[in-house]
Amino acid sequence: MKRTLLALVFSCVIPLTIWGESMNEPLNLMPVPESVVTQQGRFALSLTFTVGVAGFGGSRLRGAADRFLRRLDGRTGLFIAQETVGIWGTKDRPSLMITCQREGKLQLGEDESYRLEINPEGIELSAPTDLGVLHGLETLLQLLAADRDGYYFPCIRVDDRPRFPWRGVLFDVCRHFLPLEVIKRNLDGMAMVKMNVLHLHLSENQGFRIECKTFPKLHQLGSDGLYYTQDELRGLIAYAADRGIRVVPEFDIPGHSTSWLVGYPELASAPGPYTVERGYGIKDPTFNPILKQTYKFFDRFFAEMASLFPDAYMHIGGDEVNGKQWNDNPKIQEFMKKNGLKDNHLLQAYFNRKILRILEKHGKRMIGWDEIYQPDLPRSIVIHSWRGKEALVDAARRGFPVILSNGYYIDLNQPTDFHYLNDPVPGDSPLTAEERKLVLGGEATMWSEIVTAETVDSRVWPRTAAIAERLWSAGTVRDVDEMYRRLDVVDRQLEEAGLTHLKNREAMLRRLAGGGDAHPLRTLLGAIEPLTGYDRHKVGVTYTSFSPFTRMVDAAVADPRPAREFNRRVDRFLGGKDKGALAELKEPLARWKENYQSVQSLVEWSPVLKEVETLSEDLSAVAALGLEALDILTGKQKAGPSWIAEAKRLLERAGLQRGELELAILPALQKLVDAVAGK
Repeated sequence: MKRTLLALVFSCVIPLTIWGESMNEPLNLMPVPESVVTQQGRFALSLTFTVGVAGFGGSRLRGAADRFLRRLDGRTGLFIAQETVGIWGTKDRPSLMITCQREGKLQLGEDESYRLEINPEGIELSAPTDLGVLHGLETLLQLLAADRDGYYFPCIRVDDRPRFPWRGVLFDVCRHFLPLEVIKRNLDGMAMVKMNVLHLHLSENQGFRIECKTFPKLHQLGSDGLYYTQDELRGLIAYAADRGIRVVPEFDIPGHSTSWLVGYPELASAPGPYTVERGYGIKDPTFNPILKQTYKFFDRFFAEMASLFPDAYMHIGGDEVNGKQWNDNPKIQEFMKKNGLKDNHLLQAYFNRKILRILEKHGKRMIGWDEIYQPDLPRSIVIHSWRGKEALVDAARRGFPVILSNGYYIDLNQPTDFHYLNDPVPGDSPLTAEERKLVLGGEATMWSEIVTAETVDSRVWPRTAAIAERLWSAGTVRDVDEMYRRLDVVDRQLEEAGLTHLKNREAMLRRLAGGGDAHPLRTLLGAIEPLTGYDRHKVGVTYTSFSPFTRMVDAAVADPRPAREFNRRVDRFLGGKDKGALAELKEPLARWKENYQSVQSLVEWSPVLKEVETLSEDLSAVAALGLEALDILTGKQKAGPSWIAEAKRLLERAGLQRGELELAILPALQKLVDAVAGK
C-alpha cells in the first residue's frame, strides 16, 4: 500500500504515528521534528554511498560526517567504500550532499536548524551552521529502514529546529566518581537525541573532582585521588564540542562544601578539621561569608576555572544551606545584625552578590539553584528550578532567565511518561509570551548517591531520550503511547554510542545468578521496579560512598517494558477496545506464575537473592490471581465475597517493598480485581 504526498506539519497537526513510504513501518524519529513531509519513493543504500560537503567544511562537520559513515556501515554491514568526508570537487554529486554556511558558536541561542530532503536520486542536508548539520545527520540515521530488497531511506523532507535552546543533562561525578569514558559515551548518547548541554557537578561534600593548580589541596585532600586533571577536562570539553555540546561546570557553594574545607578549613564557618563525607544528605559545613579571605580565595579559584571552561555560564549551586554553622558563629551573627541581614537567606544573598561580581570579573554569567533566588538580584543571573515550578514562574515574571529540572530528576526512578509530560512551559502556563522567552529549557539531573559507573547508564537511558523530545519538539507532541513505541527503538540504537544500559544489566544478572541460569531473574525484572523518589534512603539501608550497588534493585529499572505493556493491555481489555488483549494478558501472567520455583532454586547458591525471594513468591501469587480474575470476567469462573476479600489481602501483602523493590504490575491487577468487584 502506497501513500500519496502527505504533509505533516507538527506545529499545526500532531499525528499519532509518522508513516514512511512503504506504510509497513512507521518512522522512528525522536525527537519529533518541527515539520515532516513524506512521499512515495526511496533512496536505496549500497556500498557506493558517498558523502560530500559544499560550502563551509570545518573539522567538526567533517568529523561528524565521518562518524555518520562508520555508524551507517556498522548498522548495515555494507562495507561502504568511502573512508573520510571532504569538500566535494567532482562533477558527479555525492549520494549525500551537505551544505553549510558557517561554524556554529557553542553558545546559548545559536542557530541549530536544518533541512533534510531525500528523493530517489540523492539526499541533501543543509543548515546555516554545522550544529544543524550534526542534528540532521542524527535524523537521517533514525530514518534508515530495511526490507527484503535491502537498506534504504524513505523519501521525505524534514524542516527542524529546537523549541528550547538549553537541553541538558547534569552528571554528579562527586558522590560517585564517573571515569571519563562514562561521560564520553553519555555525550554520544546526548548527541543522538539532540541535547546540547553537559552540566558537570564537580564539587560536593563527598568529593572535589577537578585538578586545581592554584589551590592544590582541593583535589589532593578532597578527592580520594579520584579527580580529572585539567588536561583531561580540556579533552572532554573538546570531545563535547565536536558533538555540538557545551560544558557548564558547577562548583557548589556556600553549602555542600565539605570537600573544599578538608584542605582549607580556615574558610569554614566553624573550626575544623574536616574529612570527606561518606554518607549523604544535607551536611553542616559551610563557607564563611563574612571573611575577606573567602572572596580572595574564590577570586583566584574562579580565575583559574574560567580559563579552563570556555562556556559563558558557571553554576554556583547554592542549594540546601542549613545555616547551622552560621547560627552558631557569634561573629557571623554580629555581622548580620550590623548589616540588617534578618535571616540566613539574606546572608546567602549577600554572599551570592560577592560571588557574582567575581564571576563577572572573569567573564562568566552565574547560574544557581532556586534557593539563590531573590527578587532584587541582577537579572543576569539564571535561576535553575529544582524544588518546584513556582520559583520558575515567579522568577520569569520578574525578568530572570530560568531553567527547569523539577520533574526531570532521573535518579528518582520515576516512569518515563512522568518526565515526558512535564513541560517547562505547559499550555496553561500563566506566563506571557515575553516571559516565556525567558524559559531557556531544562536539564535531566543524574545525582549519583546510588549509582556507579556500571549502573549509571541504566538510570539515564532511555528515559532521558523522552526528556530530550520534550525540550526539542513542539509542546503539542504529547502522545504517550507513540512516545513509548519510538523510545523502544531508540533504546536499542543507543548501544551504538557505546552506552551500557542494556548489556551491563545482563552482566549483573549473570553475577546475581551465581553461575546458574539468569533467565528467571530476567523474568522477575520485567515485573518489578526500584522504589521511586527518595524511598531507597528510608527503608533501613544506610548508603555511603562504599556501599555495594550490585543487588537486584541496582539491576532493576524504572518503567520496565514488560510491566508497562501488561498495564496498558489491562486498560485495553477492560475498555473493550482490544479483543486480542485477553491472550496477551494470559501469556505474561502464566510466565510470572511459574517463575517463582526457578528463582527459589537460584537462592540456594546465591544468598544475595534471598531479599527478593518473597517478592518473587508474591509475584507468582498475584499472577495466579490475575489469571483467575480474567476467567471470572470472561464468564469461565465465578467469584464470591470471599474471593474478593482474599484478593484484597493478597494485593496488600504484595504491595510491600522487598529489597527496595516493588511489583510494577500491581496497579493493573488492582484494576482487574476492582472490575470483578463491580467497581
